[in-house]
This record gives sequence, structure tokens and C-alpha cells, in this order.
Amino acid sequence: MFIVTLLCNPDHGTLDPALTEAVRNAWGGGDVLWLSPDEAAEFAVPERPSNHEVVWKSCQAQGVDLAIQPAGNRRRKMLLADMDSTLIQQECIDELADMAGVGSEVAEITARAMNGELEFEAALRARVALLAGLPAGIIAEVLKDRITFMPGAAVLVATMKAQGAFAMLVSGGFTGFASVVAETLGFDAYRANTLEIRGGKLTGRVEKPILGRDAKVQTLREQALNLGIDTDDVLAVGDGANDLGMLALAGTGVALHAKPAVQQQCDLRINHGDLSALLFLQGHARSDFVTG
Repeated sequence: MFIVTLLCNPDHGTLDPALTEAVRNAWGGGDVLWLSPDEAAEFAVPERPSNHEVVWKSCQAQGVDLAIQPAGNRRRKMLLADMDSTLIQQECIDELADMAGVGSEVAEITARAMNGELEFEAALRARVALLAGLPAGIIAEVLKDRITFMPGAAVLVATMKAQGAFAMLVSGGFTGFASVVAETLGFDAYRANTLEIRGGKLTGRVEKPILGRDAKVQTLREQALNLGIDTDDVLAVGDGANDLGMLALAGTGVALHAKPAVQQQCDLRINHGDLSALLFLQGHARSDFVTG
């Protein structure tokens, strides 16, 4: 058995019951359970439909995300989340670069790296080198004036923690940002790269070891072992090529508003919903969400 979930972003439209019923009927599904009226619904099907990709594309065109997962307990015991363009709506290094006057050059490298066109570590070093000489205080300025949380981030963390899950942020970005984001959202732990600072200024270098794709996978394995859980008990979310390893290893790996090359390699893709979609994928109704 499999569970089919359909959801939308309520700020941009509604989930048409007629569409949900049409998909259910075409696939011989069971009763529709509405997790949130006009926003999210799910139903069971006996097997993964062979035309699911065609239907997924049709739903995407209507502003609807469609996901198919094996039936069973979908509630995960650990959340492992990327930061840039996942928990927050920006890429921190791009914002730093913009303030340094090299924004377009760095943003282009970032986009290519996140789409898997460039090796992550080399791309990170190249971008950070362009930040040399910036005052260290610029990190606090960017945090204050330019960084905004992804909708649904706070409710995702709060709800999963209320259910007993461990929440960890793991980022190829920087500790100066990750520490604040993790504390504000209520994460239990975080890992990220550290910008080298000398004499109150950025040197243009990243302290070793650099956290990239392999380190994210290692973090997932190590933290699951520490918690005494299986990697299948982990929900991982990210958007870039350096997230692919952890998304593949986790029991539930979600590509959120991800780069095209990343989406091509992921079964669970959320392009219209926000981070609260990850709660719907676990079978939570909106009435289960922890807010405030």
C-alpha cells in the first residue's frame, strides 16, 4: 500500500476537491482524508501508479504538489534540515556578497553549485575568497536586515519536537548564521562551516574541515546512531545538490523548492507548499500543528 498526498499553498490558491477525487478515482484509491480543508488531503492506493510522473506534472501546472510514499508509520523521529533556501528564504553568502559589491558574480556560482554543475567545496572557496576584507560585523547586519524565515519553518520544528523528534540544522553555510537560525527556530543542534576572521575582518577563507555533501550524510548517520534510531526514522529536507546524499539516505527525503537537477533525483518534491507540507507528508492534520 502507498499513501498519496496532495497539497497546495493556501496563499496562492486552493486544493480543488474535484481534482483530488479525480486522481483518487483514476488510481483506485481509498477514502479521501482531508488534513486541512482546501489545502491538503491524502488517500491510500494499492500500488505505486505507473503514470504518477505524468499526473505529478499535471498537478504542478495547477499549483498542486503530489507525493507518493509507502504506507505505514510516516512519523519521523528526527528532522535534519538544510538552512539556505530551505529554513530561510535567502542564500547567506549571496547576501554577504551583495553587500560587498560582488553579488552577481557570487550568485551565479551559487546557482551552479546548488544545481550540481560545480563541485561544492571548490565553489564555496571561490565565493568566500571574494568576501575578503569585509568587517565581521556584516554578518549581524545581514541577519537583521536581509534574512527571513521560510514560511512553515517554526511550526515544522515545534510540531515535530512536540511529537518527541530531535531537530538538527546542517548547513554548507556559516555558523554565524546557523547558530542564530537554529536557536530562533528551536533546533536541538546545528552544524555548519565557519568563516575565518582575523583582526575583525573576513579573511576570505573557510576554516577546515569544510562541511559539504559527504559531511551531511555523515551527520545523519552519526546523529541517528546517537539517538538509537534508524536512518529510516529521519526526515531530511534541502534544495541543493549537496543535499542529495542525505535526502537519499533518510527515510523521508524532501526536495523543497529545489534546483532542477536535484528534483530529477528525488521522489518527494515540494514546489508549491511551504515547510508545513512536511507535516502533511507525515499524516499530520493542520489541527495537530503546534504554533506560538
